[in-house]
Amino acid sequence: MSTRSPRIPLTEQQRLLRKRYLFATLITCITLAMVFGALHVVKLGANRMNDMRAKASYNLDEEHKHIRAAGEDIVLHELHESKKKADSAYLIAEVTAILTSEQWAEIDTILEIPEGEFLMGTDSERADPQNQPEHKVFLKSYYIDKYPVTNAQYARFVAQTGYRPPLDWENGKIPANKQLHPVTMVSWHDAQAYCKLVNKRLPTEAEWEKAARGVNGNRWPWGNNMDPSRLNTYYNVGATSVVTLYESGKSPYGVFDMAGNVSEWTASDFAPYEGSSAPASLFTAKTLIASTPEDKAMKVGDLVEVKDRVFKVRRGGSWKSDPFSTSSYHRNYSMPHYASDFFGFRCAKDIPAD
Repeated sequence: MSTRSPRIPLTEQQRLLRKRYLFATLITCITLAMVFGALHVVKLGANRMNDMRAKASYNLDEEHKHIRAAGEDIVLHELHESKKKADSAYLIAEVTAILTSEQWAEIDTILEIPEGEFLMGTDSERADPQNQPEHKVFLKSYYIDKYPVTNAQYARFVAQTGYRPPLDWENGKIPANKQLHPVTMVSWHDAQAYCKLVNKRLPTEAEWEKAARGVNGNRWPWGNNMDPSRLNTYYNVGATSVVTLYESGKSPYGVFDMAGNVSEWTASDFAPYEGSSAPASLFTAKTLIASTPEDKAMKVGDLVEVKDRVFKVRRGGSWKSDPFSTSSYHRNYSMPHYASDFFGFRCAKDIPAD
């Protein structure tokens, strides 16, 4: 026999009161879940930011020194370029002492690229239109630098000529421990001046591409598969690197750093290949124009076509580029007076006729 008390039915008022309690409890639970969830997200975000700060390539207390508006590098370099001569520079003896004689001999090495045809460009549907189509090019034999021009070599040039040093050399001196890093913040005109002094010249983009990929149409100097361990790109280092570092990434001819590290100036104007379907406007030189005082103050502007000027081709991608911009056939381009912390160069040289 049951001992339970008979259930007394709830009144309408009691029923409404219970619903309110249940609703209030539900709202409280949802609110607490959102609060604790938000706190958890904030904690995860803080941990992620701390992790990113720990991996940053410079002191974040000095972050304001590294943030630049679009085009600011260009403006800064134009002001710097107007100096023409160095305010202070190395003495020849100082430069010579920067490296050992063995190191100088190594970075001054030039390699011969033999005569013959090679495959230039690509027919890949995913490639940028300026890289198409694939075509055969015949080149006579020539020399090309084994490495990009280093800060040490550029310091020697500055000491010999009184030419102004790059913008990022504080007080005209190479940044600490970067003697064997590629020189950056150099315009096409700077690269031309250097090559002329050492009785060389900038390579054409065809010469550059053959030295990088060989005759079989390799996508990268080592083959057709991207391998991040063979190059400095996409911030995997966070800055330039020593030019002798990536031996596993050298080209079939033994040329180093033809993918990543710095994007290298060539002698060539940016023009379409024969049979190209790329729009003509792509190859028209453009420059940043700030049309209002506000834009000038913020160092931003619009890209405007410029008559009587041409883009110059850069090759090889850089430490900042996405990995696929380091493909040996990829063509980048800039106005010849531009410079940045990922622009560099190497020299080439004709082989004297017998």
